Amino acid sequence: MKNVVLLRQLKDDDFESFAEMNADLEVMRFLSKPLTRAESEKYFSYLRACFVAQEWGMWALEVSGAFAGITGLMHQSFDAHFTPCVDIAWQLRREYWGRGIAYAAAVAAQAYAFERLMLSELVSFTSSQNTRSRRLAERLGFTTNSEDDFLHPLLEAGSSLCPHVLYRKTSASYKPLIKQAITKTQSATL
Repeated sequence: MKNVVLLRQLKDDDFESFAEMNADLEVMRFLSKPLTRAESEKYFSYLRACFVAQEWGMWALEVSGAFAGITGLMHQSFDAHFTPCVDIAWQLRREYWGRGIAYAAAVAAQAYAFERLMLSELVSFTSSQNTRSRRLAERLGFTTNSEDDFLHPLLEAGSSLCPHVLYRKTSASYKPLIKQAITKTQSATL
């Protein structure tokens, strides 16, 4: 069966699946820790408020009618040499891993950042241990320089997750990839 991928605003009906995703040990392995239901409620409300305030942010990722995760853009302002910035991010429920869905969604989010928001740069960062996300950033055409690597200030000092790799992509290096992504997953829209 072919995947139909849709990016849309989060809605109330997404919360249960969102909370389950955030409680999954494997999904949260490189994102500090699994979230409690209360923490997921707070995060869900935050993501929805950000979207309302700026009319973009983290979209719900829907695959063939089911909530598969979140993908999109976030302002980052924690204390680091590259902030403030806009970060492209993704988080999928485990059953949607390895199917090209994160790639298709991230291609659409990247297109929105460069074509609609007219950003000059987009960043992505992840734990140096997170090879899946690192491969996806590289596949999207983001590049890294070891001089940009950093210790994430919002993680517990000494945690093995603190070392992070920063990826960058400029509007000058952006080439639309949406047709390639749609071909692989059948549909990706905003």
